Amino acid sequence: MRLSSMADYAVVTMSAAARHCGSAQLVGADGKKRVRVSAAQLAEETGLPAPTVQKLVSKLTAAGLLRSARGAGGGLKLARPAAAITLADIIEAVEGPIALTPCVDTGKHDCGLESACTVRPHWGVVNAAMRGALADVPLTRLAGAV
Repeated sequence: MRLSSMADYAVVTMSAAARHCGSAQLVGADGKKRVRVSAAQLAEETGLPAPTVQKLVSKLTAAGLLRSARGAGGGLKLARPAAAITLADIIEAVEGPIALTPCVDTGKHDCGLESACTVRPHWGVVNAAMRGALADVPLTRLAGAV
């Protein structure tokens, strides 16, 4: 299994966001608490194109992983503590449910072997194990100690 570029970029973006605003303990050079970060700052820090970061921010916000606020003092912040956000959450925000094969998705019938496949009933267990492994990796581990 290989992550798509967008899923990889989402992990990089969320890790950067966690470093900026994953803890109320973070203090900037000006002595003020850093609670929010802009998409432009995330793009600059990660080296990702700004339009890509904007697209990811939209998906991550829709998935309930980021919150955005407009106006003075606005920007992005984690929707919940970094320790409560997992690698599985981030990947699913961009890719949808974690599944190694499409045949386990309800309504998908695009495999020529589906009617005779003896493995299909077992893919759910494999997918659950994969998701479980990804869910065991908190954002705090990906971002460093936050």
